[in-house]
Amino acid sequence: MPRPPATVPGEVLRASIVDRLFARADDARPLFTHQDHTHAVEHTLTWAEFAARVSVVAGELRRVAEPGERVAVLAGQELAYPLAFFGVLAAGMIAVPLMPPGNRGQADRLGGVLADSGARVWLTSSAAVDRVREFGAPGELLVADELTGPGADPVPVAPESPAYLQYTSGSTREPAGAVIPHRAIVAACWQGSRAYAVDEGTTCAGWIPFFHDMGLIQLLCLPVFSGGRSVFMAPAEFVHRPRRWLRQLADYPAVFTAAPNFAYDLAADAGPGDDDLDLSDVRVALNGAEPVRPRTVERFLEVFGPHGFRREAYRPSYGLAEATVYVASAGPEGPRGAKFDREALAQGRAVETVDGPELVSVGRPVGQLVRIVHEGHEQPEGAVGEIWIHGPNVATGYWGRGDAAAFDATLDGLGGWLRTGDLGVVHRGDLYVTGRLKDLIVIDGRNFHPQDIEAAAGEAHPAVRRDRVAAFGVADEDGEGAMVVAEWARDADADLKEVTRAVLRAVSREHDLTLRAVRLVPSGGLPRTSSGKVARSAAKARYGGGRG
Repeated sequence: MPRPPATVPGEVLRASIVDRLFARADDARPLFTHQDHTHAVEHTLTWAEFAARVSVVAGELRRVAEPGERVAVLAGQELAYPLAFFGVLAAGMIAVPLMPPGNRGQADRLGGVLADSGARVWLTSSAAVDRVREFGAPGELLVADELTGPGADPVPVAPESPAYLQYTSGSTREPAGAVIPHRAIVAACWQGSRAYAVDEGTTCAGWIPFFHDMGLIQLLCLPVFSGGRSVFMAPAEFVHRPRRWLRQLADYPAVFTAAPNFAYDLAADAGPGDDDLDLSDVRVALNGAEPVRPRTVERFLEVFGPHGFRREAYRPSYGLAEATVYVASAGPEGPRGAKFDREALAQGRAVETVDGPELVSVGRPVGQLVRIVHEGHEQPEGAVGEIWIHGPNVATGYWGRGDAAAFDATLDGLGGWLRTGDLGVVHRGDLYVTGRLKDLIVIDGRNFHPQDIEAAAGEAHPAVRRDRVAAFGVADEDGEGAMVVAEWARDADADLKEVTRAVLRAVSREHDLTLRAVRLVPSGGLPRTSSGKVARSAAKARYGGGRG
């Protein structure tokens, strides 16, 4: 893959994100704006107000804990969250970005993460404190937006010292806390600001939850790094009314927004609504955190192009928590893709054709190295392998675990490579993500990527919810096979056998694969990760023995 055009300057890595904040402590411009649609109000903090209140949070934390201790952040999508997060960093402690428990499943996961992190101090908000108290009793519980004590100067930190633990719960393994050092935050922000042209005039807008790596960087850290501003709403307020997001993008200048693929589907389904919706000042709309579907790209452009949305603003991207979110993205030319021969791709080669399955490029990296590796050797363009990355944005390992090997692999004599576990290929200089190593389905020597099967199944019938499909391998006395579990779309009224046949036909037609089973489950029946992705391994554990 071509070398990145720039590397992160050393002076950038030496100044922490907290240093960036307090360098603008006298700035009267707005920094964070919370759009509270539930109460039809907006709440804003300027740079100066925010820095002063962060100092107060840091001072109170210094009273109850020591630098280096872990502090859990348990607040909703509100101004108290960035106050708590930056307060922890300013106190020289290690933040653990989480959310208050909303149901039993979330409570079980939260308990496991808190135990793993060893966070005895919890920071919450006045809106969430009752739920947090019902959940448990920490050593210390502070309410970030109610603190009034004297402020404290930021604690100096080394670039390599841990800033926060990003707990991930991917589709193939148990949650683990990636240790994100201070230099990784500013490195990722520098990379993102270069890739997406984010500067002082940019409005970082959206709804991605702050405990998710994308929301934490795009809505909290990147505005502070670049000197811009952030405007955000709660995820539920977007999901219930997707047009709120569109109105947000239209109402603010020079917008940079980010969301997973399903959000662009929801927005396209909702449509513009208002004839006066003007999206011409949306500079970048990042699509990442899950596979980018070609159909989604074209539908969104078709629906919102007449309202000023520019094709070049749509930026398919790739990243992961262990890389502090950012790895690669499409450039200012906008999205592009390629159709590949299905059989060749199954054998690990990308051969362009006119009628094969289409993949969307996630572009090229900025400020880091990306290589495709198989059996310890870099692969040439056109060969599928594991995606390895090397750069200052990479985490140092998982908290309290001895599996640092994934973060310190060696390639051509250079150590410090992160093995992502993702499969990819470079074609015409661009990176294409083809699947996950652990998810790969192998049948009769052919490789099938579950997301390709899921895409076919999701489009097979209107009764299938497109973004709630899981495909995985199953084995029995007849050998290896594949199974699909899909959720019914809300309010769907269709015959079970008809929908099952439609899924079987679609997968057979597009992938020359006969599924062993198709199982349709009620809405909400598929297990999901904390970021909303379908958890394939958990789905297999729950449904893999069944036959539909």
